[in-house]
Amino acid sequence: MATVNLTGDAFNDTIQNNEIVLIDFWAAWCGPCRSFAPVFEKASKENPDIVFAKVDTEDQQELAGSFQIMSIPTLMAFRDQILLYSQPGALPESALSSLIEQIRALDMDDVRKKVAETQASAQ
Repeated sequence: MATVNLTGDAFNDTIQNNEIVLIDFWAAWCGPCRSFAPVFEKASKENPDIVFAKVDTEDQQELAGSFQIMSIPTLMAFRDQILLYSQPGALPESALSSLIEQIRALDMDDVRKKVAETQASAQ
């Protein structure tokens, strides 16, 4: 699957209706973003069961602001509507592949349990 351009309007639907979603926050003027784009695109073709989305921070300033994006590129990974990864910086191909493998390998029942415990202790 090729990457999709994600807007604020489609954001929630994309996260809710797909098991794994990787999001690249980027801008056309950003050199590291342009360097990371082919790596992200290649991974999208190698993992057709995952949604690879791109958010243009210039065009989608409100969406980028809602996630407090301060540096680009920033990569986020969601699985089962849970944010698992959010880091600025362009990843090399091997690191992105490793991240995808780790996300696939997670025991999501355990993750949900830990999220619930954290939320309960915060209250």
